[in-house]
Amino acid sequence: MKVFILLLLLAAFDLTTDVHGSAARNPIVPQSVRPNLSATQVNGLYRYGRNSFRVLLLGRDKLKVQFNGEWMTRWGYPNLGRATGEATLEGNVATFTPGEAPKCKITLTFLSNHVEVTQEGTDADCGFGRNVMATGTYRRIKGGRPRLVPVTK
Repeated sequence: MKVFILLLLLAAFDLTTDVHGSAARNPIVPQSVRPNLSATQVNGLYRYGRNSFRVLLLGRDKLKVQFNGEWMTRWGYPNLGRATGEATLEGNVATFTPGEAPKCKITLTFLSNHVEVTQEGTDADCGFGRNVMATGTYRRIKGGRPRLVPVTK
């Protein structure tokens, strides 16, 4: 009986390892990467308070992103922030650096009918007015192809 169990164990070991002891016959297959989102899932106008993002899918992994931010001073005058650029999309996460602000990185995580936005860099690093930040949870208020607004300086 002991010989039978030993032969059974040796046969099982032989099926799962090659000469060098690695699992060549039964390789571990990595989990597939989450596919990128479709235009119907990302295109549209997103709003958080006085801030908005307009997002347009350009291709399988590129987005046109436009940010318009506003922060009201206590005197009733707005400080403004604007950024436009192309974002790289991987799965449901898009990142972009506004063209004139290399110290600024904005990350958009697309969820069901809203997007979580984080900003790395200060308002000045991103070229925004004082206290204007892109960080927040933006609700999609309009789907479809957004009307991109020309950015003026």
